[in-house]
Amino acid sequence: MKNILEMLEASESRFPEKTVFADTERAVSYRVFSQNARSIGTHIAKKEIRSCAVAVLTERAVGCLEGLFGVLYSGNYYTVIDADMPTERIRTIFETLKPALLLTEKQFLQKVSQLAYEIEVTTLEEALLQAPDMPLLNDIRSSMIDTDPAYVLFTSGSTGIPKGAILNHRNVLAYTEWFTSCFSIDENTVFASQTPFYFSMSVSDVFGTVKGGGTLHIVPKVAFSFPVKLLEFLNERKVNTIYWVPSALCIIANLRVFDYIMPRYLTKVLFAGEVMPVKQLNYWRSKLPDALYANLFGPTETTDICTYYVVNREFQPEETLPIGKACRNCDVFVLTKDGKKAGIGEEGELYARGSFVAMGYCNNKEKTTAAFVQNPLQNAYPETVYKTGDLVKWNESGELLYLGRIDHQIKHMGYRIELGEIEAAGSAVEGISACAVIYEESEDKIVFVYEGKRREQAELLSQLKQRLPAYMLPAVISRVKSMPHNSNGKIDRKWIAAHYKEF
Repeated sequence: MKNILEMLEASESRFPEKTVFADTERAVSYRVFSQNARSIGTHIAKKEIRSCAVAVLTERAVGCLEGLFGVLYSGNYYTVIDADMPTERIRTIFETLKPALLLTEKQFLQKVSQLAYEIEVTTLEEALLQAPDMPLLNDIRSSMIDTDPAYVLFTSGSTGIPKGAILNHRNVLAYTEWFTSCFSIDENTVFASQTPFYFSMSVSDVFGTVKGGGTLHIVPKVAFSFPVKLLEFLNERKVNTIYWVPSALCIIANLRVFDYIMPRYLTKVLFAGEVMPVKQLNYWRSKLPDALYANLFGPTETTDICTYYVVNREFQPEETLPIGKACRNCDVFVLTKDGKKAGIGEEGELYARGSFVAMGYCNNKEKTTAAFVQNPLQNAYPETVYKTGDLVKWNESGELLYLGRIDHQIKHMGYRIELGEIEAAGSAVEGISACAVIYEESEDKIVFVYEGKRREQAELLSQLKQRLPAYMLPAVISRVKSMPHNSNGKIDRKWIAAHYKEF
């Protein structure tokens, strides 16, 4: 295969009438979905736009996915724009992306008019009226190659300006081949999608579904506010596989939802995006002992994942899950600060290489040059590898352990400290359902923010002292009624840093 669309067409030929994607309003078969995508692709192609960025601003629903595949049919690449995103951030993304077209829905035309950005606009409703022009689409496909861009995903930049990672068809094909093979994703797989389509985790369940011939149900965001209803949704849709951020899994564990209702069909529980607390994982494993659990790890720049760990042993609450080993057809290595290959127990930066690695950052040569570098372990031939910025080390079992972001490592009281280690200790404390640790550099203070049972500061410090040395103990402890989360479902540490004094 050289094009993502070949995965869709292969499953369409095998399962034309089977549901591929469904939300709360619609369910579409492989045949209908593909026809709609070809209609949208023809509509865009007739505008004579080729190899350009197309921004897609829609609801998180089946129509969005039809739009994304439609963009691919037109010979272009897409970027998903969150309909709830502030107009200023959308403008900032557009200034970097320079899209040739905005595909949206009629309900968002007023929002689009407020962008004050000159761009051609078309709607899904209009595009779906277009009859597919197969000779035109086939002609476009004949000139495409596997290194043509497929999409651009924007992540937060350290300067406040979003970075757009460019992923091509080969990236997605190679990654999806591993993902579906490793986790036996096939026509029997029924996903429940939790993550937004502008988040790299969606690549796994969306394209995994299409590759395997399975079905994906889009879980409404409101369902996570009513966990019993969420479990009812999983049972009604006969969901057997989920790939969620740990915060979503922790909602169920913290409220002990399985004590009231069980997911009757669930056999695979995959998670990524942030550290999964062992205490909450143990609740899941105690209630669903026969399910497969896997910790997936990787940045957007490696398509989605570069390492993984299938949970195969018991862990104590104060322990941290390994991030495991490299995926097939992907390789990782660890370099110490002096540029040498790290040995067992030595901390260093994680590098990734292979077909999963993105092309670079859209219209940002400086950031691309800094992160996508020549492999420092060999100079015999050109080989681009990705510097992840993640601090890791190998354990005695040959598994990688995630220690935190290099830019999250702090120097406090003369010691180098990983904030993630403090979070792991806090997560193990009885009564704490979620926690986050930030560093107030101007005041040289470690700040511990938690959700859960109210504890006296002295009592909580006493608990932490059992797990941490004195120099790692927080100077400030604050309790929040509910931990804030960003649009990806992760704990929003930036918001905490800006507001913790108000708690």
